[in-house]
Amino acid sequence: MAMELRALFLLLLCFPGLQGQTPEVQRRREGGTLYIECSYAAQTEHQNAICWCLLKDGECQRLLYIYNEGTRHSNDRRIEIKDNRTSKTVSVTMTDLKAEDSGTYFCAIYKSYYDYPRLKTISLIVFRELLRWELDTLTVQCPVGNGMAWCRGQTECTAPARGRTSSKQSEMKSLQDRVTTQYNGQGALVVTMKNLKSQDSGVYWCALGSERTPKMEIVLSVFKRTQKLTARESGNVTVQCHYKISDYKDVSKAWCKIKEGKMCNVLVTSRSESPAGNSTARGGVSIQDDTQQGMVTITMEQLQVQDSGVYWCALQDGSALLRMEEVTLSVSKALPPGGFPDSEGQSQETLLGDSCSGNTFLILSVVLLILLLLALLTSVVLAVRYSRLLLRTGIREAEDTSDRAEGTAQPGSTGRRESSQDNSKGPAYINLDVQSHPNPEDPLYCNVELSQAPRNPQHVEYAVIAFSQSPRTSRE
Repeated sequence: MAMELRALFLLLLCFPGLQGQTPEVQRRREGGTLYIECSYAAQTEHQNAICWCLLKDGECQRLLYIYNEGTRHSNDRRIEIKDNRTSKTVSVTMTDLKAEDSGTYFCAIYKSYYDYPRLKTISLIVFRELLRWELDTLTVQCPVGNGMAWCRGQTECTAPARGRTSSKQSEMKSLQDRVTTQYNGQGALVVTMKNLKSQDSGVYWCALGSERTPKMEIVLSVFKRTQKLTARESGNVTVQCHYKISDYKDVSKAWCKIKEGKMCNVLVTSRSESPAGNSTARGGVSIQDDTQQGMVTITMEQLQVQDSGVYWCALQDGSALLRMEEVTLSVSKALPPGGFPDSEGQSQETLLGDSCSGNTFLILSVVLLILLLLALLTSVVLAVRYSRLLLRTGIREAEDTSDRAEGTAQPGSTGRRESSQDNSKGPAYINLDVQSHPNPEDPLYCNVELSQAPRNPQHVEYAVIAFSQSPRTSRE
């Protein structure tokens, strides 16, 4: 105990920047970027280098440093350090982060080998996110370190002795022995997890030493394969589940149904003997394992409504079952003899009827639209023909008026001005519309020659009517 206190005292003397500093925790996803700014005092001399260090065995492992104002990069270009003497700040950027980059980092002013006061300290955790399916295999290599362990949570840790595998055998003798830890030739801990389950999802660490200091964080998500099937009562259903031939060719397969309490009751197994353990006999269920294709086929016949539920395609190891796929089966009542569904089994027929109704409405809408367009087109054609007919009728009436007898004024007749066929200087004639008058003493006008005038005129009035010659038309 005295030796540990003395070592701590010497560490504080050698590294005064350690006093009163609590590392700031920074979490980043693998492939992300870290950006840190460190401020330094105005009296810092220009000849002092400013370093970006990784804390290793209590000392500064210099990753990058800078003497003058400007920018420097590491050899792999993943780390950049920039010194701004005007604002008295140093900025550090780490890109393309890897899980192995997890650790404690700090900015420091390097004055001598034992004197580099810290400006800022951070604890960087770079986590690796892994996605797997159930029954997949996960292999993780931890950073090199003496006393490395594989942990989940604060208490669930496993670590093999140096140069040996853990108490769990490296060769899987049973499907339940799923985790193997061993050191490789470089001294790194290699963890293998087989037959993953959805409950294996969580956060894991490669932790160093008895204090279990996290060195690498793994966020694991395990997903289950699922299927959803529907069927009619008294019908049949066939389910196919795939597996990895190299791992599970010789393992027995089973078909089981989940009951209350999450226990899966085996209905049929690929074993030659009858299913044992938590099994329930049911007729009309068969299973076939195609080890060449890596596929197991289950057939259920003469289904009943009570067959609805959740089933597993599973690997069977004794009484233990490992889920390959989860199948949700829904069995509805069969159609009655009349072909009309009852209140409980009408969902599919209702959907079918709605689809047919929708199609009928669409067809009727199209037909009505076509009829409307035809009616509109017919109306336009009739309107054009009627207007032409009216125009033609007006012209014919005008021609009939011009063809009437000329030269004599008759009561009730309508006439028009006429001239002789030649260009003689004879009088011009006009037809007058003369209406009969009830009083015989009212004057009567006639178009007569001078020689035809009465010799003893009584109550006769004469009028001279002259017209200018209008242009002749083809009809005049």
